[in-house]
Amino acid sequence: MIHPSYVELMKVVNNDVVIGEEPVVNSRYSIVIAAAKRARQIIAGDETMADKAVCNKPLSMAVEEIYEGKVKIIADAEEEE
Repeated sequence: MIHPSYVELMKVVNNDVVIGEEPVVNSRYSIVIAAAKRARQIIAGDETMADKAVCNKPLSMAVEEIYEGKVKIIADAEEEE
C-alpha cells in the first residue's frame, strides 16, 4: 500500500477548514492534480521542501510535501484573484 494514502492527504489538506466551510480538496482527483503540478515544478528545477526524502522521484517528493503541509493547495478561484 502507498503511504500516505489519498485519505490521509485529504485530511492534511483540509485540516484548517472550519466546520461549515467548503473543503479545499473533496476528491481524489484534486489530490492527483495537485501532486502532478508540484511534480512538474520539481522536474523544472524547483527546490524540494520535504523534510524526509523517501525517494528521489519527483512525484514521491511532491506527495511528501503535500503530506507535510509544505505545499498548500488553493482553489482555482483564489488563483485568479
